Amino acid sequence: MKIALVGKGGSGKTTLAALLARHLAGSGAPLLAVDADINQHLAAALGAAEDEAVLLPALGDHLADIKEHLRGSNPRISSAAAMVKTTPPGRGSRLLSITGANPIYDALVREVGGIRLAVTGPFATEDLGVACYHSKVGAVELLLNHLVDGPGEYVVVDMTAGADSFASGLFTRFDATFLVCEPTLRSVGVYRQYVGYARDFGVRVYVVGNKVDDESDVDFLREHAGDDLLTWVGRSAYVKAAERGRPQPLSALEIATRDALDAMRKAVDACAKDWATYTRQAVEFHLRNATAWANDKVGEDLADQVDPDFVLGPQTLVH
Repeated sequence: MKIALVGKGGSGKTTLAALLARHLAGSGAPLLAVDADINQHLAAALGAAEDEAVLLPALGDHLADIKEHLRGSNPRISSAAAMVKTTPPGRGSRLLSITGANPIYDALVREVGGIRLAVTGPFATEDLGVACYHSKVGAVELLLNHLVDGPGEYVVVDMTAGADSFASGLFTRFDATFLVCEPTLRSVGVYRQYVGYARDFGVRVYVVGNKVDDESDVDFLREHAGDDLLTWVGRSAYVKAAERGRPQPLSALEIATRDALDAMRKAVDACAKDWATYTRQAVEFHLRNATAWANDKVGEDLADQVDPDFVLGPQTLVH
């Protein structure tokens, strides 16, 4: 299952992404975590020291290599340079699994705090004023477009804050989206904006309340999120200790927080995979991007990259 953590900046989505990843991996589930936030904090939340975090290889710095690998022998793609962030897979494309060996994982995935992690990379000084962060996040969209996850396998992605993922089709690349929401008007405002876009595309959005102090906070979240409110967590001594450089084993996590993580996993596991819709939406947003800007940038009609008879899914993996 592919899982996104979204929410207002400062809502605690990165902390919950790290906790959920550790919770799932702690059960023995195959898992890949991805930091797709412009503020790269997931490695630190997983327990990396600051000097270790900055040395992680960045997906965004190796986009050409990623494209070349994923292109494979797909005859509809003229060159790796003709691939854009929305390019869908087709017959001949190289597909990824969660745990299978491949050059992308070998070069760009590292274990941090017991979790296999890939990062988009920070917005570097040389990018200021001349580059768009979506060029970095585009690597994540390409990977998800070409990734086949099996039963009991998980990808946990810490997304950019707010509704930034709607700049492409990235928001449709998940089986479940957890929107982390504080009991404040600003935070529920982000929730309304997000679901306002997502509902039209059948995106499953579950609200997870954070920084909940008392029942009035739960009432506030329920008033604004209604049935979308799945669960909530309060202030955590476990999290506070980790943020002060004193990480503890997952067994020390508060029972209430563990129960919330269990609720999140159950919600994910209850989602039915729909590979046909997943493929159709990838094609839809690719054609949108092709018309809007990508055809002009590449100098080709990128609609030709679409393989009309291809549907991503377990049957397309070559073992």
